[in-house]
Amino acid sequence: MIAIVDYGVGNLFSLCSSFEKIGADVVVTSSADIIKNADKIILPGVGAFEDAIKKLKDTGIDKLLIELATKGKEIMGICLGMQLLFEKSYEYGEHQGLGLIKGEIIPMEGTIPSNLKIPHIGWNGLCFKKESKLLKNIKENDCVYFVHSYYATNCEDSIVATAEYGKEITAIVENKNVMGCQFHPEKSGEIGLNILRAFCEVNC
Repeated sequence: MIAIVDYGVGNLFSLCSSFEKIGADVVVTSSADIIKNADKIILPGVGAFEDAIKKLKDTGIDKLLIELATKGKEIMGICLGMQLLFEKSYEYGEHQGLGLIKGEIIPMEGTIPSNLKIPHIGWNGLCFKKESKLLKNIKENDCVYFVHSYYATNCEDSIVATAEYGKEITAIVENKNVMGCQFHPEKSGEIGLNILRAFCEVNC
């Protein structure tokens, strides 16, 4: 069973529907017991980093996720959920993340060409950087759907795939059993479903 963590950040319906579409046993939950007993965990999220990490801490889910990751449970963050996996974010200040992946989250503003719109919204092809079980069902240059204004950097050891948006933008990361997608697989058609299928089949 896959637990999608509900901590009050984002609409989880499309993500849940995508897992159901590929035949996965999935539940949206804020229950620590259900999250603890799940086979795999999805950490979603939209909005601001500071608000999201505060909600995780207020519920104690932050410590639970760190504990489960340390024990080897597969966890995948999506969009803001991926960013929360990192050590810190510089979104409207400096905020500590879960520290499950080395690196930090920085603004696109001032780091990409000024003629490109922020937030980055749209379809971009994936450039593979290293082998990963998450890539087993897709091909290089397959396109996925992004919506974000911040991105992960100083995380070279964990980068699985990037996308081009004026510069290389971190798209997929992996640190053993902890993984993340900056884009939205649930909004990325069959390519996104194939990435979710691969996550369901990952065995670390």
